[in-house]
Amino acid sequence: MAAIMTELTFTEAKLEGGWLMVKPSRSELGKAMAFIRKMKAAPYDLSLKEHREKRSLDANAYAWVLIHKLAAAMGIPPVEVYRNAIRGVGDNYTPMCVREQDVERFTRSWQKNGLGWLVDSLGASQVPGCRNLAAYHGSSTYDTKQMARLIDNLIQDCKALDIETLPPDKLELLKEEWR
Repeated sequence: MAAIMTELTFTEAKLEGGWLMVKPSRSELGKAMAFIRKMKAAPYDLSLKEHREKRSLDANAYAWVLIHKLAAAMGIPPVEVYRNAIRGVGDNYTPMCVREQDVERFTRSWQKNGLGWLVDSLGASQVPGCRNLAAYHGSSTYDTKQMARLIDNLIQDCKALDIETLPPDKLELLKEEWR
């Protein structure tokens, strides 16, 4: 028999008389009721995390369309365009201090996560024998705001090179999908 697996989004919760009560949004009520109907007299695990909208695959696909157009116009590989765009997003890297002898090994390991997982040196650290690094996270981890900035930056680059992009109304519809 399959285990009951339900994800539920809510914005209000309270603890009352030893009970955790959550108030699902109107669109989630059916899912909550279905869970309660199927629930057995057994222990359940509950994991809570802040809700984040998942980015649209269409947004990701459109980013790669723009990346390929830019690469063709500039005569460089698409991965180079992508990596440069990753660096321009902002709020998408972890600063860290790594021992000089470990920088190369850390960089190789970090970059195994994907094409956009980059490491840039920020220079010598005040900690003797260490180097400050910016370890960039690839777009697969981006929230909707970061993905919107990535696409907006790519569109700006396309416009600078007279590369056609979606009309503003269609771009707004695409943006609505990842909000």
